[in-house]
Amino acid sequence: MREFDQKIFSERLRDLRQGKNLSFGKLQGYVGISDSALNDWENCKRTPTIDKVFKLAQFFDVSIDYLVGLKDY
Repeated sequence: MREFDQKIFSERLRDLRQGKNLSFGKLQGYVGISDSALNDWENCKRTPTIDKVFKLAQFFDVSIDYLVGLKDY
């Protein structure tokens, strides 16, 4: 069984956000978090709750499996 890899999650979140040219403010407003929390997620300092991961997956139209590194597509 694989463990959660914070680095993969952080990289994918950053890539998705930057790929859509989104500021922290736009994304944090949708997810309902502070800029510092989003920054911490992208820099492997904190891990989001499952409800926040779910919102991120919906926002970016990707699977949770992709966000957390279980799938590469």
